[in-house]
Amino acid sequence: MAVPQLEQLELERDERGIPHLHGLYKHWRPKAGWQSEEHFSDGTLRLLGLLWAFLDGSAPLLLEEPALSLHSDVVKHIPAMMAAVNRRSGRQVFITTHSYDLLSDPGIAPEETLRLIPGDNGTEASLASADRQVQAIAMADLSMADAALPRTAPQGSEQLALTLQ
Repeated sequence: MAVPQLEQLELERDERGIPHLHGLYKHWRPKAGWQSEEHFSDGTLRLLGLLWAFLDGSAPLLLEEPALSLHSDVVKHIPAMMAAVNRRSGRQVFITTHSYDLLSDPGIAPEETLRLIPGDNGTEASLASADRQVQAIAMADLSMADAALPRTAPQGSEQLALTLQ
């Protein structure tokens, strides 16, 4: 569904036994045919890896920035996929993200969101529910994206565009 022209996916081993993905694409080019993983887009590779990671294993899963290279209409379904994995296997999924689309899911609560704050003596972690401003915004039926992301922006980031002028 997320890669509409991909009709078939196979795992093949090369002469050294290393597995590689091959996908059968069907689109306007009559002989598009099979493509190897080296020709897949970053988003296709990331989505396949994400789905594989969700389905493989039962230990806690740690994902860094799973929304990178993915279309926003795919990203907004990642929290539901995480919830399905948890319901099916009890597996916990932890992610780090700056993705507005991912954090916009209404099922993400301040009690399950950590804010990481880098400092001179390491990184401090605090529950979003401990931040009064985040809690107030979340209570106003806004998403964690609206509540937490503005509080994580690097100081002075608005100056970046001025550096090139």
